[in-house]
Amino acid sequence: MDKTSKSKISTGLTRRTVLSGAAAVGLAGVARAQAPAEIKVGLIVPLSGIYTRPGQVMKMGAEMGIEHINAQGGIKALGGAKLKLVVIDCGDTTEKAKNAAQRMVAQEPDLVAATGSYLSSFTLAVTEVTERAELPVLTLSYSDLLTDRGFKYIFQTAATASRQSELGLPTLMKLAENASGKKPKTVAMLMDNTATSVATAKALKERLFAQEGLQLVVEEVWTPPLSDATPLIQKVRSAKPDLLLFMPNAVSDAKLGLEKISEFGLGQGKIPTVSFSITIAEPDMLQSVSPETVQGIMTIVANWGSKGHEALIAELKTKYKEPWMTQNVISTYGDMWLMKEALEKAGKADRNAVAQAFRTMDAGPSKYYPGGQLKFDEKGRRVGAGVVIVQWQSGVPVTVYPPELAQAQPFWPKKS
Repeated sequence: MDKTSKSKISTGLTRRTVLSGAAAVGLAGVARAQAPAEIKVGLIVPLSGIYTRPGQVMKMGAEMGIEHINAQGGIKALGGAKLKLVVIDCGDTTEKAKNAAQRMVAQEPDLVAATGSYLSSFTLAVTEVTERAELPVLTLSYSDLLTDRGFKYIFQTAATASRQSELGLPTLMKLAENASGKKPKTVAMLMDNTATSVATAKALKERLFAQEGLQLVVEEVWTPPLSDATPLIQKVRSAKPDLLLFMPNAVSDAKLGLEKISEFGLGQGKIPTVSFSITIAEPDMLQSVSPETVQGIMTIVANWGSKGHEALIAELKTKYKEPWMTQNVISTYGDMWLMKEALEKAGKADRNAVAQAFRTMDAGPSKYYPGGQLKFDEKGRRVGAGVVIVQWQSGVPVTVYPPELAQAQPFWPKKS
């Protein structure tokens, strides 16, 4: 081969290398241009009215989650795009919640996912709107109906109300028997008429009370806000049940009920009291009732800041002055990471792609929700979702079940 030929070959290779390199750089530039600088995710929660407190702490959880995700490089599949939180107040009625959802989808067309709502009643209304908009929504709301409607854009991270009853009540009965030598035989149930309470009560009355040998001797229902707990507690005092199930979803209702229980001399274990709501373990409870009043009260919830979350709990205390991490904080924090997982899997900031990523997700054991996997079934329910039992001990609600998350040993108040 002569020098001229060698030169031609060498020159040709060099040109091809340069051209292909330039094309690669150009394509990379296009990819970077297409990747958004930020990706909007929504939080629709009550920030006005009697349910303001849960909405506020859900906002704390979302802010912490987004701060941590962005600090760790954002959405890597989208060039490190940062998450941006869009907060919407859903108010304190189902009508306000529906209107807020309509504003959200109209005013924020770039949202790729959302979470929140708090009360199941609100989430039912909100998701009627988001389903039509094909906006995927994560929720910690409990009602079975949420994922019994055949919707394709709702994903329930919490165990349903009926499932929580199935998991929680037998555990409580065993605890009572181990502590006192006998199971409770009679039960009183006081509850509000929100969707979660209704779903919980349905499962209890239709099969679980009979399954556990419990006779329902008092059943009273109120519409929030509760104006006077006296008639309710009078009936409990007259019936003298072995167990009281008290299920409020507004802090003001919980305070009224517990104050009246104490006033009637039924507190501090005289009638062991159990809830199926995080409300009774909110920090606000101690603003009007004493630690002695709530001592020993248990509640069955879908999530709680527990063993393994110590660093998050410490940060929450420092950043927001919150004394402990309720379900609303830890679940909403986890939702931000779940959205990140879906966006990484989807590879684009598109709500339908994100929804499909949720549907096909199989990301192993859950870190920020109790039990199960980061995987959803055909209804949109998280596979294997469990419960946490929290008990007031020395002025603090601590996790006592399941054992792998427990911060303390449970005790059963002795009925006098």
